[in-house]
This record gives sequence, C-alpha cells and structure tokens, in this order.
Amino acid sequence: MTEPTPASVAVVGASGGPYDHPADAAARSAGERKIALDAIAAEVRGCRRCPLSSGRTQAVPGEGDPDTEVVFVGEGPGFNEDRQGRPFVGRAGELLVRLLATLGWRREEVFITNVVKCRPPDNRDPEPSEIAACAPYLQRQLEVLDPALVVTLGRHSMARFMPGARIGAAHGTMAPVDASTGVTDALVYALYHPAAALRSTEVERQSFADVAGIPAALLEARRRRDLARAPRSAETPATSDAPEPSDPTLF
Repeated sequence: MTEPTPASVAVVGASGGPYDHPADAAARSAGERKIALDAIAAEVRGCRRCPLSSGRTQAVPGEGDPDTEVVFVGEGPGFNEDRQGRPFVGRAGELLVRLLATLGWRREEVFITNVVKCRPPDNRDPEPSEIAACAPYLQRQLEVLDPALVVTLGRHSMARFMPGARIGAAHGTMAPVDASTGVTDALVYALYHPAAALRSTEVERQSFADVAGIPAALLEARRRRDLARAPRSAETPATSDAPEPSDPTLF
C-alpha cells in the first residue's frame, strides 16, 4: 500500500518543546529521567506480579527518548518483542516506524511501551488482572516522562486512557488525560494497533490518515499545558485567549 504524505501538516518535533517540564518532573534533567526509567525497567525485568512472568523469555519495559513529549502505548509484547526485550520490533513495529516516518519522526525520538510488559500466551489479549498488575509500572513511567501527548495503539491501551470508548469511533480523536494515569495536563490521541492495520487494508489506510493528525494534537496539547501551567498573578486573571504555541521542528 502506498503511504499518503501529510504534506499539508506541519512537522512538529516530538521532543524539545517550547516549555520546560514543570513540578517534580521538571526538576529532573533528561539524564535523571533516564536513570529513573532504567530503574523501573530493572524492576519490570524481575517482576513476578502475574502469571505472564512464568512464560516470558524477556520482559519488555519500553524504550525511547527520556526527554520526549510523546509516548506511544501499545497493548503487550509479541513473539519478537519477547525474544528481544524491546517493544514493537516485529512486523507491527515496522509499520509503526513507517507511520512515524510520515511525520518526519524516528522511533528513537519518542518513547514506546505497553500496558503489559510480558507476552500473553499465543499473543492473546491481556486480561484485566494482568493489566492491573502492570499498571503501576506504566503509571511510574508516565510520571517520569511527563509527556504532553499519549498516543494509544489499540483498544486495550485506549481503554486505559479513554475508559468506555470504542476504537472504531475514537481512533483519530483526542481527549484530556486523567491525572490518575500518571500524567497531568496532557492529551491522549487514539490509533488502531499496527497489528490490526496489517490485517486490514482499510484499517491501514485509516491509520495513515489518523497519524497525520498527531502534530495538530501535539500543538493542542502544548497549548493546553501552557495555559494550565502558566504562572497566574492576582492582577492578571486566567484567560483562554492565549497565543498559539510555536511550531518547532527537530532539524
């Protein structure tokens, strides 16, 4: 299938945004965030919280740029991920790389993880108890990264951030993220899972169309975050008429 080029969409960098990480997340440098993420990854690799640990070859904590503004959250590792200990390295990962490339992004410039960190048998859907067992790891990763935009890949990931939504209606849309997930003042943007796109030409077409909306979602996430985190004085009441954020590129 020929991938559409989102020529009409401004390319927005996934890291190096126009604001600093605030609060306790802001106090960490990129190096400090990497140390914190590495510590979580070490816990994941030794985790025995659910039965999935007994059948894994390797746990898959996640990987990427600790200074990114964008985190992609999938559902769970597959066969290749289980062997390599890295997320999205099989055919679905190849498609994800192609999707990112339409934005001028590389996978190393975002952070990629899953709601469960060990492969479910035969690539079945993760069970609610398994998602619950892994939830503290994902929450802590998000607290460290403090992304402006969370991009969900598939319905199980979407359910973590858009409870009650249906993927057929929610894909390509955004919504505010509940702070209980571990990230504050952020938006979530829903995509189909790349594995689903590999099984359906129509889902693949729609996935490329949906990805083209990510830069606009990131700009909106930045705008909302700037408003939420801007200092407010007694003389200057809060207003929603803020200027649009800048449109930085990576290069």
